[in-house]
Amino acid sequence: MKTILVIGIGRFGKHLSRKLIELGNEVMVVDEEEEKLSELLPLAASAQIGDCTKEEVLHSLGISNFDLCFVCVGTNFQSSLEITSLLKELGAKYVISKASRDIHIKFLLRNGANEVIDPEKDIAEKLAVRCSANNLFDYIELTKDISIYEIPPADNWIGKSIKEVNFRARYHVSILATKVDDKISLLPSAEHVFKSDEHLMVIGRHSDVEKILKRIN
Repeated sequence: MKTILVIGIGRFGKHLSRKLIELGNEVMVVDEEEEKLSELLPLAASAQIGDCTKEEVLHSLGISNFDLCFVCVGTNFQSSLEITSLLKELGAKYVISKASRDIHIKFLLRNGANEVIDPEKDIAEKLAVRCSANNLFDYIELTKDISIYEIPPADNWIGKSIKEVNFRARYHVSILATKVDDKISLLPSAEHVFKSDEHLMVIGRHSDVEKILKRIN
């Protein structure tokens, strides 16, 4: 469990807070508008109304006590920049700020953000990759070269074991897990037999996984 501060409860901040709470974290939510906090009041550890561009407001929250601070102010970049800078001055351990433009990302990083996210850009790029390839159910980008992919088994693997297919040596990709419906089995053994109704969670270089996807197509 982590102690987390979420500043700015718009649509993104609300969904983020709900999921963080669901995952067992202790979350404080802060916004200037009381009505934006109402849905989270029964769930969050605490909620505060306040203008976080003011140092005294942030100081009263005990910033150094939080493991993570999220700045989710989406429409006012100047406020996001000021809050990010103030959080670091007040001893924030790790600040993640939300941005909507590349130039904003640069300024936020220069002014103290440890990490900056652009949710719309991230989702758009992920959707583009998934929809551009056949038989790709999902993927998580780890670096520019390596990702985790959710793919179906090729027809000629069905009924054969991972060892028989010589999967790792032949394709230079590792299988992290198999998935049937919502049931996930981690790190299948070399004796695991491929089934037609399962998905494979594999990790590897984009170029190697693309070769597999072409075989499946």
